[in-house]
Amino acid sequence: MAGPFDEFLADLTQDRRYQQQAVHVKRLPARPARFADPAAPLPPPLAAGLARLSIERLYVHQARALDLARAGRDFVVVTGTASGKTMCYNLPVLERLLAEAAGAPDTGERPARRADQHTRPASRVANQARLIGEPPAGIASSAKALYLFPTKALAQDQRGALVRWAEADAALARVLRPATYDGDTPQHSRRRIRTEANVILSNPDMLHVSVLPHHARWATFFQNLRYIVVDELHQYRGIFGSNVAMVMRRLARVCAHYGSRPQFICSSATIANPGELARSLTGRPCEVLDEDGSPRGPRVFVLWNPPALGRDGLARRSAAMEATDLLVRLVERGVQTIVFTKARVVAELVYRYARERLAKSGKALADKVRAYRGGYLPEERRAIEKALFSGELLGIASTNALELGIDVGSLDAAVLLGFPGTIASTWQQAGRAGRGSRQALTVLVAYNDPIDQYLMHHPEYFFGRPVESAVIDPQNPCILANHLGCAAAELPLAPQDEAVFGPRAREVARILADAGDLTAIDDRFYWSRAEQPSQRTDLRTISNDTFSIVRLCAEAHGEERRLRAAAPHEELCESGAARAEVIGQVDSISAPELVYPNAIYLHEGESYLVRRLDFEGKVAYVERAETDYYTQPVLADRCRIRREDRRKTAPGMAACFGDLTVTWATVALKKIKYYTNENIGQTALDLPAQTLDTTGLWLMVDDDVMEDLRRAGLKAVEGLVGLRNLALVCLPMLAMCDRRDLSGIVESSNTGRPTAFIYDRFLGGLGFAEKGYEMLPELLAMCRRLAAECPCESGCPSCVGLANLRPPIHQDPDLVHGYAIPSKEAALSLLGRLLM
Repeated sequence: MAGPFDEFLADLTQDRRYQQQAVHVKRLPARPARFADPAAPLPPPLAAGLARLSIERLYVHQARALDLARAGRDFVVVTGTASGKTMCYNLPVLERLLAEAAGAPDTGERPARRADQHTRPASRVANQARLIGEPPAGIASSAKALYLFPTKALAQDQRGALVRWAEADAALARVLRPATYDGDTPQHSRRRIRTEANVILSNPDMLHVSVLPHHARWATFFQNLRYIVVDELHQYRGIFGSNVAMVMRRLARVCAHYGSRPQFICSSATIANPGELARSLTGRPCEVLDEDGSPRGPRVFVLWNPPALGRDGLARRSAAMEATDLLVRLVERGVQTIVFTKARVVAELVYRYARERLAKSGKALADKVRAYRGGYLPEERRAIEKALFSGELLGIASTNALELGIDVGSLDAAVLLGFPGTIASTWQQAGRAGRGSRQALTVLVAYNDPIDQYLMHHPEYFFGRPVESAVIDPQNPCILANHLGCAAAELPLAPQDEAVFGPRAREVARILADAGDLTAIDDRFYWSRAEQPSQRTDLRTISNDTFSIVRLCAEAHGEERRLRAAAPHEELCESGAARAEVIGQVDSISAPELVYPNAIYLHEGESYLVRRLDFEGKVAYVERAETDYYTQPVLADRCRIRREDRRKTAPGMAACFGDLTVTWATVALKKIKYYTNENIGQTALDLPAQTLDTTGLWLMVDDDVMEDLRRAGLKAVEGLVGLRNLALVCLPMLAMCDRRDLSGIVESSNTGRPTAFIYDRFLGGLGFAEKGYEMLPELLAMCRRLAAECPCESGCPSCVGLANLRPPIHQDPDLVHGYAIPSKEAALSLLGRLLM
């Protein structure tokens, strides 16, 4: 039986404007719900709360999760998007709070309350629970839970889910005291949260810099900590995941110091190795619960290729315009739709174009679409999420900020503007669409990019590929050294800590002692410096610094503009007659690529002219401007050898390892006309370059080898590019890192001949490229084997094609020529010569 999206596709293909864009249609069958009951019934307040939340029965994975939690097992839930994973950790936590409150005396942590306060209506109690640092009065429960999310937005969202539980039942409202604890939490609220909240929602960064270094203040919390919930486990990969794994070990060690051993409950989107990742992250074996009992309606998955332009077919219609057309058509049919984009500017453009199109048929529909991305203020994001969840919005153009589990309800259709980069992310974004048993639609719109075009021409590759694995290495010596210093500052390192931090811990601790960071006394190591080591250890590879984007008052002009601070989010002009307010934020790495002088900054579909970028004050000053164009940064990057530490020669090449400086800068801006993408001008810019001092491996191929390839009719440089791409795929398997932890470049300016560089994407390097240098024969053999065994003929994203390079994250992919897939034959010929 045909569904609504079969009819939609039929209408599209019969439209006179249709140009065979739907190159492949895959229909995925429905899956019925499978229910189960836990081994023991739920306590009455939980059962009543479920009923009030319109949940009649638990899915198989939810019931099984409750049984595992009751048995004290550590486990990871791996089910699809919108499958109810949150219930898998909320139910055990709430049940424990109810059980302890029923039989536990008051802990004395809170002032005594009158008995009649315990019988107030649940709504009044829940209203208190909404306020950070103002937990409701009620029966005491000594049990505590710590929820960890990769972003602050997710923590806020899940706190809202707990508040809804409190609203659903008076007994739950009396025992549940949730609070978020992150960098935005006011200082005056933090003490009350530490002493009164029993479910704290935070992130690993806050745990690392604010909680563990001051664990004595949290003594009662750690003493009673029963559950550690790690949500969105699949996000903890590579350098970030390896750092978080060490934070988890430090957390478990501090808990043991206070006499507790909390249970780990993890949840993850579908990845290839959830059990392995959970064990590496938590330091404990975790049972994998991957039997998804949630229902799934039938899904129509369309690969959509924009039509070719011109006789040669080399150019194609803008993918953003194609996605906008689809969004408008779906919204006009009342279909709630999300468009996932790969850059902030694209989300803004799709929103702007869609709103203008819809306005022609009436303002009502135009008001039902919005944009959503990083850089909006928190209150803006919350308002958009609420409108999407309620159904007030029909369409939204978003970056991958909505790929994570923020609860915006279930949508009907998802349009993916460009291949997200991994199969796992593709299915994660596609899973945002689908309501119960109703048919869902996913459309992957291709850019005129070699990788996207490969997928359009080889649909069997896309639909036949398994999801990727997530890899971390907590035993990386550099990461281990950083966190052993943090751990020693928290509690002295003792011999038994090898069981926590691994067999290398004592050796690395002795190295730190030789460097003066630790002091050895008897069999223990103590932190010996004045500063907190956690302050100098960043868990992520990007900067935590942010620039504020400030909208200027209309009367301020030129160099005479002077602003004085009036409030955290407001400033006054000198005359005091008009305000200038903070309208957004951007991280310090992205600021020179997004809010450079004379840029057109797009915010909620409106355009602003950037007047000044203040690097010292970390402020970008903008003012409202209507233009017929937007701007794009012109980027330049380079890699420079600072020092060569080691060199070895092999047949046909020389290999080196040493210190590199990678620099990138915005050197010009281009003015791009709306709708047509016509370049109407370019202006040079003089902005400071950004640098990364790291370590790397570089390969210099002998001139006679390159000449032999050319004589054979092959493009020699393409062979070297293919080798670099293969190395970026294979090295993570040797160095135990994620592909995103590495990057590379092929250039000649350093050595005078074509050279392939592979470097760590982390300040100072973490030893990944060094491992490649040490295991070069094995690395090259793996590269040749991968290319030779790949069934493609001339190259594909699985072998020589997909370079893991730093993407132009603030550029419109419609205007950026993607990385071409190099010649597989040239790469294999080159590897054959190097491995002789």
